[in-house]
Amino acid sequence: MTRFLIFIIIGFTSCTTTHYYVVRHAEKEYVNSDMMSTDVPLTKVGWERAEALKTTLENKKIQRIFSTSYIRTTSTAKPLSDAIGVQIEYYNPRDSLFIGQLINLKQNVLVVGHSNTIDDLVNGLTGTNHLQDLPETQYGDLFVIKKKGSKIKFQHKKFGD
Repeated sequence: MTRFLIFIIIGFTSCTTTHYYVVRHAEKEYVNSDMMSTDVPLTKVGWERAEALKTTLENKKIQRIFSTSYIRTTSTAKPLSDAIGVQIEYYNPRDSLFIGQLINLKQNVLVVGHSNTIDDLVNGLTGTNHLQDLPETQYGDLFVIKKKGSKIKFQHKKFGD
């Protein structure tokens, strides 16, 4: 009986599907000659898109939220974070070990990054080359990676338009 229960538990844990939701931050203010920083806030449209992201993901059982430490990325994640009560954790997009840490989590995750870093995340999580850097003016893309055992499915969706 004990062996049977162990077999059932192992079977359920190996059949768990993990979802990775990867997005670029929402629309940001543009740097002008008066601004001393490239760490800029979201525009009004950006805040609306961040709210749309919350609406899109609030029922997806997300257990971890990762963002770079920039204002525009944390602001994009904040509405969802507040709605589901999951704190934002900071990550370094240049950390080569981060993708491996995500894979080992076995939890549904949102990762908010930048136009030139989310392609690395998606490609690393899928083991393919689905993406290249996004154009600077492209927003509203939601990349969904579903992993069940060794099977990986990739979807590209739009939100907030």
